[in-house]
Amino acid sequence: MWLDVLSPLPQFLEVGKKQPALDVLYDVIKSKKHRTWQKIHEPIMLKYLELCVDLRKSHLAKEGLYQYKNICQQVNIKSLEDVVRAYLKLAEEKTETAKGESQQMVLDIEDLDNIQTPESVLLSAVSGEDTQDRTDRLLLTPWVKFLWESYRQCLDLLRNNSKVERLYHDIAQQAFKFCLQYTRKAEFRKLCDNLRMHLGQIQRHHNQSTAINLNNPESQSMHLETRLVQLDSAIAMELWQEAFKAVEDIHGLFALSKKPPKPQLMANYYNKVSTVFWKSGNALFHACTLHRLYHLSREMRKNLTQEEMQRMSTRVLLATLSIPITPERTDIARLLDMDGIIVEKHRRLATLLGLQSPPTRQSLINDMVRFNLLQYIVPEVKELYNWLEMDFHPLKLSGRVTKVLNWVRDQSEKEADLQQYVPHLQSNTILRLLQQVAQIYQSIEFNRLASLVPFVDPFQLERSIVDAARHCDLQVRIDHTTRNLSFGSDLNYSTKEDSPVGPFLQNMPSAQIRNQLTAMSSSLAKAIQVIKPASMLKEREEQSQLAITAYLKNGRKEHQRILARRQTIEERKERLENLNIQREKEELEQREAELQKVRKAEEERLRQEAKEREKERIMQEHEQIKKKTVRERLEQIKKTELGAKAFKDIDIEDLEDLDPDFIMSKQVEQLEKEKRELQDRLKNQEKKIDYFERAKRLEEIPLIKKAYEEQRVKDMELWELQEEERISNMKVERERALEHKQRMSRMMEDKENFVGKITDARSFIYEEKLKQFQERLVEERKKRLEERKIHRKEDRRNTFHRQKEEEAQRIHEEQLKKGTSASHLRNILSLSTVFIFRKLNMCKYLYEHNITRFNN
Repeated sequence: MWLDVLSPLPQFLEVGKKQPALDVLYDVIKSKKHRTWQKIHEPIMLKYLELCVDLRKSHLAKEGLYQYKNICQQVNIKSLEDVVRAYLKLAEEKTETAKGESQQMVLDIEDLDNIQTPESVLLSAVSGEDTQDRTDRLLLTPWVKFLWESYRQCLDLLRNNSKVERLYHDIAQQAFKFCLQYTRKAEFRKLCDNLRMHLGQIQRHHNQSTAINLNNPESQSMHLETRLVQLDSAIAMELWQEAFKAVEDIHGLFALSKKPPKPQLMANYYNKVSTVFWKSGNALFHACTLHRLYHLSREMRKNLTQEEMQRMSTRVLLATLSIPITPERTDIARLLDMDGIIVEKHRRLATLLGLQSPPTRQSLINDMVRFNLLQYIVPEVKELYNWLEMDFHPLKLSGRVTKVLNWVRDQSEKEADLQQYVPHLQSNTILRLLQQVAQIYQSIEFNRLASLVPFVDPFQLERSIVDAARHCDLQVRIDHTTRNLSFGSDLNYSTKEDSPVGPFLQNMPSAQIRNQLTAMSSSLAKAIQVIKPASMLKEREEQSQLAITAYLKNGRKEHQRILARRQTIEERKERLENLNIQREKEELEQREAELQKVRKAEEERLRQEAKEREKERIMQEHEQIKKKTVRERLEQIKKTELGAKAFKDIDIEDLEDLDPDFIMSKQVEQLEKEKRELQDRLKNQEKKIDYFERAKRLEEIPLIKKAYEEQRVKDMELWELQEEERISNMKVERERALEHKQRMSRMMEDKENFVGKITDARSFIYEEKLKQFQERLVEERKKRLEERKIHRKEDRRNTFHRQKEEEAQRIHEEQLKKGTSASHLRNILSLSTVFIFRKLNMCKYLYEHNITRFNN
């Protein structure tokens, strides 16, 4: 069959007609007759892809690969991997060959998907390119485009398939190398977008049978490996926006993982992220990333050498001190009030580093000091922290910092990464110098100030002064006529209160004026405390006593009210949350019901269409079967054994005239006859087998008895032999045990002495603790008896007063009922007065007693 189908292929290839040969192979691959995978499919597919590569037909290669995937994905997925790898290898070889033949090293085309733009056509018309340039472009550009399309098509083919996941990531990494080799920035962006889209499809369609499970650690590690290669490639091509997106993708994969990532992976991640932050001009998060990398290395690396510690600590220190003292903000950011956007951005960047809140320059410096990082820094840089952040010495500051910067420049061969911090350190040194000079000078000549900062030219120094004044870090005024600078001369001006705190000597006049009201308030408060009379003290004490009384009276009630209010608030929140959850659940169920209804309607429609197609196919087959001649059918019946026996006396011409029901009845009769004959044969065979088995049993019985007796004698002999061996082994073991007992009996005296010492020591400790317990028990018993005595006295007193009150109340009620006279009323009033005084005395006694117990 395959020879008939592929017979025209060699003829086309011999005469060099590759396009007709490709059409033949395409028809074979697409044919429904060859949907079951066989071993010959693989060489056919390899030849098909080879022709596609030779003719640069990427769309035909894509269609063929999709057809081959449907054929072999359920049978032999390894064959699909081999075919895809061979296809990409052919495309890469052809591209390398074209690159070798061409003299063009870098493609000047911005987008391979859109080679002929109107601008390029106009430029080609007016430019004077020679024939060699045009030839190079015609040689290399089509093959580079074909290779890029091959990578993209293979990634689309293999996405969200767990069986070829490793191949998918290998091809993605090859595509990144392709973008690096040919400097294809536009294709690199498209590739990153495609990978991001594929990851989103994996998360949405994770219920399919062959879908990738992102909870699988192996899948997560492969995705992380690919994203790290993407990050490396973006950094190498200086596409910092794509690098930042890759960092976000890696952080998203970290969030999906249930286990913490490996320390080596995190170290590589922090190293790359620090580069991205530095290139984006964010020195704060660059330093924060280095802090995280430093702590991770110290915790996880056990073989960290002293030299590595010094190098890492020095870099962390320089990066931290390079953070701008004043956060850099553009003029447009100030005009548009973008503080909220900046805060949100910092929060987002902090999330990428696993931080709860955004860091600040001062917090990083405090962490550096708290973790004692300064002890590992090389001696040449160790004092830089004190000079910039602690010491107040403006005249020597620049000279000291210059020595450190010169040492950093000298390390350009060993430590090239440290050179990038020099300009930022110079800027921070200038600002620190200006802040310190402003605290000790009211005015200074510009030339004198420039001599204090020798490493910067006057223009840059003046620009730094203007920036400091504009950012409200310094109150300074420049007089260009006299070339002088005056500090703190404007008393109505105030620097911002949230400015970073550095070395401090004194406040400027403007700051003193700003704090004048606060100072005056403090002085007046002190004066009032000195001159206030005793009556005010007495009044304040009375107010305090009233407040204490009110608190004792209503404290518990107010506390219960607050607790009840909080409980009410929590219940209300829970009720609202339950209502929201229930409403969302109802909406979701309603939406799912609608989707289910639509899905069922669609499935029902598809099922009806399938039924209609199946009915049409069955009708067509039935018609085709009817078209066959009755003679052929009867010949088939005649050829069968059953038909030959049933119609042995009837010719084929007579069979054509017979009724089909008669033919069927004849076949049934013949079948019943054969069934009866078969049952008779089986009964006769069963009798024979029964007699034969019975005869075998009769012959076997004496032989089995004889074998049993022989085996019993052998078992008895073996048991006796094993019993003798067991008894001898036990005798030997007893002798050894007696020897061991005799050897150990010499230690009995030492053992008894040791146990006696331990018993005596511990009995003494026990007696001491028992004695202490008895003493505490007696004290506690006396204390509790005294408390019970006092309690009984109070109970008796309260009972007596309660009885007196009840008696007085009863007498009062009886006199009221009898209509007492004025004398009786007077007696009642006197009794009431006595009752009130007694009650007041009782309250006073209880109050004093409670106060005494509270103080104790």
